[in-house]
Amino acid sequence: MDSLWMAIIGGGGAAGALLLRRAWSARGSDGVAWKWLGWGVMIATFAVAMAAFGSMRGLFIAFPITGVAALAVVASGYELRRRRERKNRSLAPEPIERASTWWRGVLRWLLALPIGLIAAMGIGIFYTAWTGGAPQTRLVVGGLLIPVVWGACMAWTLADNRILRALAFLVAVTAFGFGLAIVRGF
Repeated sequence: MDSLWMAIIGGGGAAGALLLRRAWSARGSDGVAWKWLGWGVMIATFAVAMAAFGSMRGLFIAFPITGVAALAVVASGYELRRRRERKNRSLAPEPIERASTWWRGVLRWLLALPIGLIAAMGIGIFYTAWTGGAPQTRLVVGGLLIPVVWGACMAWTLADNRILRALAFLVAVTAFGFGLAIVRGF
């Protein structure tokens, strides 16, 4: 029965991501309805998860499943760009028009997955170490922060053309989070 609920949650996450992707590609006023519909499906998916598994456990289950489903939707739209025409080679390429290189692809992958996860863990541990309240609550909230921050790191890393800036920021966030948690004695 749990696998059925998880399939429903994954399907809802994928459907919401598809609608949001359509809103993004529509742009302008045409995409507003798709955007609201996409966010509505996402919220409904989280509500279903909370109804099926309880409020905290449902959120804990829904965040990674919808994140993976949304990542699969984004990965399905991957496209290879053609090189610019020869006549434009003398012009300085705009960042968006720059041809993709293998090292940028590898670095972008590293930033979106392992380095983003480490930075998100640093923020979660920082939150757990420095906030007040019951230790159980701090651990749960700190643990819930990790997939949210990781998703934000993924989105930013994949959207930003200045990949070295993203690398510097994520390394600084990691050092900040873990450094202050160590200072606190976590």
